[in-house]
Amino acid sequence: MLNNNYICALDIGSSKVAGCVAVVKKGRIENIYFDSAPSKGVKAGVIVDSVELIIVLTSLMKRLKAVSGVNIRFIHVSISGKDLFAKHASAIVPLTERGNKVITVFDIERVNEQARILASNLEDEIIHIIPFNYTIDSKDKIKNPIGLYSHSLEVDLYLICAKLSLIQGLNRVINQSGYEIKKIFFSGLAVSKIVFDNRLLEGLNVLCNIGADVTELLIFKDGALLDLEILPVGGGDLTRRLKEELKMPYDLAEDIKRSCVLTENIELISEDKEILIKREQDYRPVKLKFLAELLNSCVQPICQSIKDAIEKKVALYEVNNFIVTGRSALLEGFIETLERNLSVSVKLGRILSPDIPLSIKQDNALSAQKHLTYLSVLGMICEALKIGPVIIPSHKGLSGNFMIKALQRIKEVYQEYF
Repeated sequence: MLNNNYICALDIGSSKVAGCVAVVKKGRIENIYFDSAPSKGVKAGVIVDSVELIIVLTSLMKRLKAVSGVNIRFIHVSISGKDLFAKHASAIVPLTERGNKVITVFDIERVNEQARILASNLEDEIIHIIPFNYTIDSKDKIKNPIGLYSHSLEVDLYLICAKLSLIQGLNRVINQSGYEIKKIFFSGLAVSKIVFDNRLLEGLNVLCNIGADVTELLIFKDGALLDLEILPVGGGDLTRRLKEELKMPYDLAEDIKRSCVLTENIELISEDKEILIKREQDYRPVKLKFLAELLNSCVQPICQSIKDAIEKKVALYEVNNFIVTGRSALLEGFIETLERNLSVSVKLGRILSPDIPLSIKQDNALSAQKHLTYLSVLGMICEALKIGPVIIPSHKGLSGNFMIKALQRIKEVYQEYF
């Protein structure tokens, strides 16, 4: 096995940390190794205890290295939380003093960079640059202007940003764990790469990624990201409510939540039905009807928040596909409750990307809905494949890259003037 031919991805959340290592051969995934652990030191996507998080990461990465046999150095990392936000940025550049010229890749890079610079500030870090559309002369809403003629070129970029302090803290934690960050991803965008395929690239599609402390809403129009919003609600709200009402440890409340059922017909639940909850040295009976009422009272505000956020952006009746991900979606009756609130069909996210071989999709680590734990890391793997696996550079490789860039530039100059 080539230890330098791999892609490693890590999803750091508030409730769990998931990681995987993909061994890549000839641009294709040969094998993937998975592992996860309960998260510590993270709240609402923000690192609140770096020491605890480093311990978790060090242990997880040690297991991944042992099972994969890969000497991991670089990691792709996904993040989320209240310190992430999106904004538009625009710029216009002249292409020629007189007449028109053919637009090249160099012109696209130049106008994108200009828009990025104009939108930058010292307190934020741009983690994704997504071209929204381009304008040439009087024609707007052009997705790909390469090869067209124009006097000027204008771009509207959609930027996903994070607070600089969040990025600096994340870099420090990863470095102290013994690794380097290759690239940072917004977790919701990474998930979208794995749950949407070509069939879902037309019309209006919504991804609702429910985490422990936050819910990510991403709205796509014809395959392009139209808008996103991060809501301060999540599956952890339900667990914390159970913890407070039943006066029990958080982990036990999480286990009880997973065994409950959400239903609109609470009156049909028998008053006699109970479950036994362990309390120190004895067991305490709790009415199933009480638990159902308690969870319903928590889930309804979450569903309403999701509905309100979407209706601010688009009309719900226009939504072609509504995909929900996150382990909270596995709560029995949750998807049905969300459907009733939204009045649209809701589907659980699945691994649809063709970059993931069928044998890996059927892996035991991904079976029985366990794939929801690893959607973000799989999305990062698929995106990293487009760039290429991590390979330790040699002098020959650097020279090759320089020659490729030089030849590309010569080709563009030729296209401009001939």
